[in-house]
Amino acid sequence: MPFEPSITTLLWAGFVLGAAFGASARVGRFCLQRGLREAAAGGPAPALRAFALALAVALLISQVLAWSGLVALDGAPVARARFSWVAVLVGGLLFGAGMALARACGARSLVLLAGGNLRSLVTLLCLGLAAQATLTGVLAPVRQWLQGWGGVALAQATLPQQLRAWGLPDPVAAPGAAALLALPLLIYALRPARAGRGDSNAVPLLCAAIIGVLVATAWVVTAHLGDPFEPVPLTSLSYVGPVAEGLLFLQLAVGRDASLGPAIVAGTLAGAGVAALLTHTARWEGFESPAQLATSAIGGLLMGFGGVLAVGCTIGQGLAGLSALAWASVPACAGIVAGAWAVLCLQAHSFPSGSRSPRRAPSCNDAIS
Repeated sequence: MPFEPSITTLLWAGFVLGAAFGASARVGRFCLQRGLREAAAGGPAPALRAFALALAVALLISQVLAWSGLVALDGAPVARARFSWVAVLVGGLLFGAGMALARACGARSLVLLAGGNLRSLVTLLCLGLAAQATLTGVLAPVRQWLQGWGGVALAQATLPQQLRAWGLPDPVAAPGAAALLALPLLIYALRPARAGRGDSNAVPLLCAAIIGVLVATAWVVTAHLGDPFEPVPLTSLSYVGPVAEGLLFLQLAVGRDASLGPAIVAGTLAGAGVAALLTHTARWEGFESPAQLATSAIGGLLMGFGGVLAVGCTIGQGLAGLSALAWASVPACAGIVAGAWAVLCLQAHSFPSGSRSPRRAPSCNDAIS
């Protein structure tokens, strides 16, 4: 299928961004769910520190790009002044619960699938099915009903906009807000490991920093590449909608143009697959019990439905949305963390330390998930 040169450049740029993300996430074992699980168990949570570093880097660079005029984050779809906080919060809660059940978000499921984890294939198929059903299928009326509750209309869609409205000069608003919020994240992420804890690892932190750079770079890619007469929306990395769109494109490619989201998904699979081969961590894995199949499928369905309601995932809202300092990202991210934490606490109560959860036994990919 022929494309305009500008569109081809955009698709390749998305593929490269996805490949870099997939390789970094695989090598660095990047996963918010894993970090929350470590924290819930009372451990040092190095994965949570890595996520904090990625957010700090994405936040700082994105706001500097906005301040310099290279991107207009205030116009990104994720930065909405009108939204339903009920739908966004409920979506975040459902996404977080599904992430904890499946033991991976959509992005992490792609990374694990690239290494041969077939449980992640079930999760992704269910995520894509539920997301498409929520966008345009049988669940669309439910989405619209939820979005009719708790509607808010803010005067400003982002924190820098609000600071400028309060009279803060432009050169101070975005960089100042970014620096103030990124500082505690950097302190938490880069604090020295306590003696004997053994939670200091430069590789995950380096990979997390790369992921933060990629999130910011994606803003520039969508702002300046593509067809100037039909520009793509200003977006960054995200995986719920793109996974659903990619599955739909696989089935209905004739007469449809390829788009950035599926290109990022394909790149993520390719990059993570190459990294899995180079690190000798690739191996086929399946289900050990019907309970594993059920939790993977239910987790994927919850993430698909919840991710559409929340308008993003741990990457699309947790990194990209927060890097834009969008108010609408706050209830989404709060819901994701709360939903995951509730399920993790329930699992810990139902299967205390020393008993074996029916979810699954340790495996090769557990060492990297």
